[in-house]
Amino acid sequence: MLHKTRGIVFRFTKYGDSSIIVTIFTDQFGLQTYIVNGIRSKSSKTRIALFQPLTLLDLVVYHRENANINRIKEVKCFHPYHNIYQDIVKSSIAMFINEVLNKSVKDESHTENLSEFLISSLITLDTLTENSENFHLVFLLKLSRYLGFGAHSTFELMGGRVTSTLNEALIDQLLEAEYTEHVQMSTPQRREILELLIHFYNEHGGMLGEMKSVQVLREIMT
Repeated sequence: MLHKTRGIVFRFTKYGDSSIIVTIFTDQFGLQTYIVNGIRSKSSKTRIALFQPLTLLDLVVYHRENANINRIKEVKCFHPYHNIYQDIVKSSIAMFINEVLNKSVKDESHTENLSEFLISSLITLDTLTENSENFHLVFLLKLSRYLGFGAHSTFELMGGRVTSTLNEALIDQLLEAEYTEHVQMSTPQRREILELLIHFYNEHGGMLGEMKSVQVLREIMT
């Protein structure tokens, strides 16, 4: 049966000589896997760029309940990114977000709310003209609430761990902050708060583990 849905590409892998298997988080069905045949052939009418990680898509899909893999009938990008991949800070944050999503988003409940949050967050990242350096910290705090274990206070987030009084004050600000707000902090403070947030996620299911993209953030945000 055909359905219209929006989706965010999480990842794809090559399959066979010319096809791909793509994982997309959809607002109708949650995390879904699709096979796209022939897209890597020269004659394909669909561009493989549509399935790069974090691409925002309008889809018409065939959906069968309990099927491991479904198919896509129609696909188009509804928000081409204009700035993310031209800005080294934003592109590093996007890489980090993609790794977080691939490791943490598994459940298919409340898919429409989570999808709307992810889409609006990515569009905001793309369109921000300033104050993007703390985006990933605010994103982690907001995402944790959609995943069902979000902290609403510094005490809940710390879970008995100890940090400086200044860092606690910064976390208080981040808990209430929107993406566009400026929270003044140093690079070491930003790194320490990120480590605290990753630890917080790992306490709730060990979902993030060792994050490869964190090193990229460390090198870029000096």
